[in-house]
Amino acid sequence: MNTRRWTDAEAEHIDVRGLSPPQPLVEIVRLLEEITASKRPRVVIAHLDRDPTMLYPELAQRGWTAQRLPSADEGVQLRLVHEGADE
Repeated sequence: MNTRRWTDAEAEHIDVRGLSPPQPLVEIVRLLEEITASKRPRVVIAHLDRDPTMLYPELAQRGWTAQRLPSADEGVQLRLVHEGADE
C-alpha cells in the first residue's frame, strides 16, 4: 500500500495505514520536514493503523504537538500542529 496525501480546508492529510513499521514514522517525519521548510499551513492530520508511540519523541524534537482525534474506524487519527502555527 502507498502513502496517500491530500489537503482540505482544515489541514494537510497523510494516510499511512497498511504500511509496515517503520514506514509510517518515516513518511510522517518526511512530510513534517517538507512543511517546516515551506510556507505551507502547519497542521497535519495523520491516519494510522495504531498509536505511533515512537513518533511522539520525533514530534517533540521537531517542535510539533499531537492530539488524538476521534476515529470512525479502528485506526488512529492524530492532529499534528507545529509550534507557532496560526489556529
